[in-house]
Amino acid sequence: MKKIRSVIVGSGSYLPDLHRPNSYYENSAFYNSDGSPFPSESNEIVSKFYAITGIKERTVLKSDMCTSDMGTIASQRAIEASGIHKESIDQIIVAHNFGDTSSEGNVPKLMPTLAAKIKNKLGIKNENCIPYDIVFGCPGWIQAMIQADIYIKSGNAKTCLVIGTEALTRMTDPFDRDSMIFSDGAGAVILSAVESNEEIGILQHSTISHTHEELAYLTMGFSFHNPDPNHSFIKMNGRKIYNYALTNVPRAIKNCLDKSNLDLKDISKILIHQANEKMDIAIGERLYSLYGIDKMPADKMPMNIAKMGNNSVATVPILFDMIIKNELKPHSFSPKDVLVMASVGAGMSINAFSYRLP
Repeated sequence: MKKIRSVIVGSGSYLPDLHRPNSYYENSAFYNSDGSPFPSESNEIVSKFYAITGIKERTVLKSDMCTSDMGTIASQRAIEASGIHKESIDQIIVAHNFGDTSSEGNVPKLMPTLAAKIKNKLGIKNENCIPYDIVFGCPGWIQAMIQADIYIKSGNAKTCLVIGTEALTRMTDPFDRDSMIFSDGAGAVILSAVESNEEIGILQHSTISHTHEELAYLTMGFSFHNPDPNHSFIKMNGRKIYNYALTNVPRAIKNCLDKSNLDLKDISKILIHQANEKMDIAIGERLYSLYGIDKMPADKMPMNIAKMGNNSVATVPILFDMIIKNELKPHSFSPKDVLVMASVGAGMSINAFSYRLP
């Protein structure tokens, strides 16, 4: 019996041309949260940063562009790859955290919604194409995919444009060592209703949330040096996040696989939020240990964080787009491959979905 499946029929991404290498920070002055100068030399800080995160450089948006511009370019590429007509899109769902940030300041611009702006920039006239945003931390794009899947399978939508776009470099404190992690970029997919006897597309999903002490792990705060009450920046407790993710992300992924009636051996690739290379690998190892396996195979978890950095909601769709287009060799997809896409971020929230390629 044929059923409605939610299938990715096209993807696109955008990474800025400007790359900021780690050497950019070697003359930076870093401070502690109490305002005292950090005791280590900057070049030593940068060296340790690379050893932990695996980041060599990050993509940075040019001053004449904003967050919605990146989302629009990624969307145009996804629409072109899908072969659909843009006027057939029922929903535009955009995941982000700070709205349409510009180079003129770090004040978030949340109105109108990014989705409305991107619909405008795409030139879509259809009044029944509904644009809206999701603010859900780094797992926002995955949560947007879950939302789109529910709309499609309920019969309330046939085609959804799902976007993750973020310009995090405009929301970072230059005196905070954590500013080196963040980058800018956008990824998008067209998720469409496909009738099929086969179990393809999104199979199952899982989301969990902890909002007690975890609220303070990733938040907004003032600069560590000469704080200005009119400007706030991303602040995070890296150690707390690491321990939280290591404990909870593998459990959330396993829950998703259990709901999908899948074993870990059935999974071809794990596309995880590109937050921190050391942390992501540790999550993978912990996941495999839940199945009694000592070591995660080297080819299971593709990474592009070294040259891209952490652009929050955009990391997973960019990773998917790069692999589907053979831009992240030796990684590739084959028909019927089963993927898991997962993320963790501010909230704290974790989510995952399983996906079988057509």
